[in-house]
Amino acid sequence: MACLLPKASLTSVLTRRAPSSRQSYASARTLRYKGVAASNSSSNDTLNIIAAPISSHQGYGSAPPPQPGDHPLWVDELLPSFVPTPRQVFCNRALNMKHIKAIGFDMDYTLAQYRPETFEALAHQQTVEKLVTRFGYPEELRSFTFSWDYMMKGLVIDKNRGNMLKVDRHKYVKIGYHGFQALTSEERKTMYNSSFQSLNFEGNDYALVDTLFSLAEAYLFMQLVEFKDSPVGKALHEKSYHQLYKDLRSAVDMCHRDGSLKKSVAADPAKFIHHDPLLRKVLRTLRASGRRIFLATNSIWDYTNVVMNYLLLGERGSGRSVKWLDYFDVGMVGCGKP
Repeated sequence: MACLLPKASLTSVLTRRAPSSRQSYASARTLRYKGVAASNSSSNDTLNIIAAPISSHQGYGSAPPPQPGDHPLWVDELLPSFVPTPRQVFCNRALNMKHIKAIGFDMDYTLAQYRPETFEALAHQQTVEKLVTRFGYPEELRSFTFSWDYMMKGLVIDKNRGNMLKVDRHKYVKIGYHGFQALTSEERKTMYNSSFQSLNFEGNDYALVDTLFSLAEAYLFMQLVEFKDSPVGKALHEKSYHQLYKDLRSAVDMCHRDGSLKKSVAADPAKFIHHDPLLRKVLRTLRASGRRIFLATNSIWDYTNVVMNYLLLGERGSGRSVKWLDYFDVGMVGCGKP
């Protein structure tokens, strides 16, 4: 859909998901971590899961996927707040709205806040299905489980080594995991933090976990690395970690291209999307202030219509209409934004 916008300053209002209420607020200097480890059974080449501290280094391929609620070292504690998390405001800088004439919203993960415990689990499950059926990965992948609260944005994937990294602004690797096994300080120093190395963590050898859509695939990459290194992962021994990531990315793209992911969401939006009763009031207030409001989404019309009907009208199935467009001056779908 094409449109003409008035000659005005535009701003894109982006939301950042607030920390979940499951996080405790103890100390800004405290890092929380839990872990589990596994022992290999030589009799039948299966993984026997046992509870153990993450410090019990048994070698790559020995640690099982974490259980729900288990968090890696990269989860920082935040300063205490007496304001409930849903009512907190998260922003990067103050913005004088006086000269803002138009405000634009994306839909996915902006107006439509997906439920990670269902939506990301669905993305994980469908990506596994593509890897097995389209890429010939072993059936054992179907037994993979997904911990929706494990990953976070801002991590870096080292495709060649199969590592997940937390890097600070000085390009120093503070925390690293190979599969679900934490890298030791010496390993991090040898690979990344030597004084003679100058890594920028860019280019084809690295990938950024910089969107909420990336969380499920990043978690699955860690599982694939863990599986490849284990005795039961012989089918993947010939594949490099880089090839694992390439196949994973292709499988994720397939889920979006063939519509299988969004088809499931459209069938039951309440299961996968949070309903915000204040959303309509926010849009009305912005329009009442004299500003132009527009929607710009990469999603196509059919899916956008389903989601916006649910969010703004509370309608599903035969009750859907296009009345939700009354909340916007302009609506753009299929934008192809980066």
